[in-house]
Amino acid sequence: MAQIDKIEPPNWWVDFEQSSLQLLIKGKDIGRASVEINYPGVTLAKVNTADSPNYLFLDLIIDSNTKPGNVDILFKIKNKTVKKVKYELKSRAKDGKDYLGFDNTDVIYLITPDRFANGDSGNDIIKGLKESTINRQDNYARHGGDIKGITQHLDYINTMGFTAIWSSPLLTNDMPTSSYHGYAMTDFYEVDPRFGTLEEYQNLSAKAREKGIKLIMDQVANHCGLGHWWMQDLPFKDWVNFQDEFEKGEKIPTSNHRRTTNQDFYASTYDTQLLREGWFVDTMPDLNQKNSFMATYLIQNSIWWVETLQLGGIRQDTYPYPDKSFMATWAKAIMTEYPNFSIVGEEWSYNPLLVGYWQNEQKNKDGYVSHLSSSMDFPMQQLIVEALTEEETWQTGLVKIYEGLANDFAYAHPEKLLIFPDNHDMSRIYTQLNEEVTLTKMALAYILALPRIVQIYYGTEILMNDTEKPGDHGLIRSDFPGGWQGDTANAFTGEGLNSDQKDMQLFLKTLLQYRKNSNAIAKGKTIHFAPQNNIYILSRAFEDEHVLIVLNKNDHPVSLPLNRLDELGLSEKSFYNLITKKPVNLNNQLNLNQKGVLVLSTKM
Repeated sequence: MAQIDKIEPPNWWVDFEQSSLQLLIKGKDIGRASVEINYPGVTLAKVNTADSPNYLFLDLIIDSNTKPGNVDILFKIKNKTVKKVKYELKSRAKDGKDYLGFDNTDVIYLITPDRFANGDSGNDIIKGLKESTINRQDNYARHGGDIKGITQHLDYINTMGFTAIWSSPLLTNDMPTSSYHGYAMTDFYEVDPRFGTLEEYQNLSAKAREKGIKLIMDQVANHCGLGHWWMQDLPFKDWVNFQDEFEKGEKIPTSNHRRTTNQDFYASTYDTQLLREGWFVDTMPDLNQKNSFMATYLIQNSIWWVETLQLGGIRQDTYPYPDKSFMATWAKAIMTEYPNFSIVGEEWSYNPLLVGYWQNEQKNKDGYVSHLSSSMDFPMQQLIVEALTEEETWQTGLVKIYEGLANDFAYAHPEKLLIFPDNHDMSRIYTQLNEEVTLTKMALAYILALPRIVQIYYGTEILMNDTEKPGDHGLIRSDFPGGWQGDTANAFTGEGLNSDQKDMQLFLKTLLQYRKNSNAIAKGKTIHFAPQNNIYILSRAFEDEHVLIVLNKNDHPVSLPLNRLDELGLSEKSFYNLITKKPVNLNNQLNLNQKGVLVLSTKM
């Protein structure tokens, strides 16, 4: 009997908007076989051979009346059946329109799973994988955090007030070093056994949904890991970019990272191609989305995970690096199946024009339509840090966020941008703000009041830092205290935390819980006032709810005259300090006794 090593996707569903399905079949000399399928409602439209004799790509049509069940696929050589496999078509758990994505009512908790909590020490070491050791003293080794660790602490995440979880990739990353981060995937359909099982991943999603928490999956369409199983036998001569050089053992060009070539009218073909086709790094082969089979593979893979995990969103890594026409096709395919879904793309640029380019309904001069709902607001993140750390002058300090927020006119949907104080690829916000607790509170309060979707990196609530070696990725992704047996501190319970850490945790929890039920922040009118006397004011209001953020950089007591704010009608409303729960009088002036942030609301 012939051997079949892979069928991908491993199963599918009936009742999709898109009736076509393409199966990748991998097996020794399977390219010699003819194929037969006899199942009501399923048509074998075409059998595609590949450059390698060990692949077939089957084009199926699944009509709207097809019932779920097991489809018999017969592989024949010289009219003799050499292999029979059953391919499962499932019923969908719910209609596509019922998959609800994230929006600006959500605050997303970003987790590096290897560093969050070790819920099952039995999967720490898996024989047969290239990196099969645990060393918590090495910032670039595996530490043992896993899916069960996240699941076991859903109560903590929920109690803090987070409404969604974005985990770094949990798929198999069988690379010899630094495999913990997950972005060099070696199997797009397999959960890394050191993180757990597919069933545990599905259980995490189900348990999160029970608590009203959405699960966002981190996906990578641009590249795979060098250890991916297909790199030993690539199906086509153009499956990855610079494939000839790879197969000859020659040096492979890496990306020039010149992401502006996507928008630049004057960009050379050379620069544009090197961005899109150069490998991200020399251990991450660049996938060729211009190969139609690769393009279909990536689209189907994303849909498979949405259905399998009943996702509440996708975060797409390195968004500007793949072929941009493919990325529009990819996003459109997903949003067609799931019209109320959300996708956020990573464009690490501090230029609002570049960030806005990728958002759907942006009126781009080149006519590009992305179909992407969200982009990441790196420009505002940078400006927040500069605003809080710079000396106050006409052009520096708080004016940076005043003018930065004014850039919202350039975005199609500013409320769908994803804002964050930090993430897994940059220094912790506490480090960026020179380990000043007051500045960190100012940053977090401002971010949480903006008309944005918000993401908070695990550990921000307890002032985790990378000050010892700023920017070091292994240090940025340090272990969350209490996630391992024997930890001297436990951030889940508060045991062993210092007073600053406990205070910050409570501060953030208070704001998060308030934000969950705030119409003013979700859909309120935004008004802000140009900085004066080292003070900046942001107002969010909806009906009878009014939220006021006062950022004060003065190191000495000052009085803020309120006549400049008359248009807000403050004197007619009763305000409370959200943190202290005490009433605040806003009739004539506001006395600010110390540097910091004041969060006021008419609603307790």
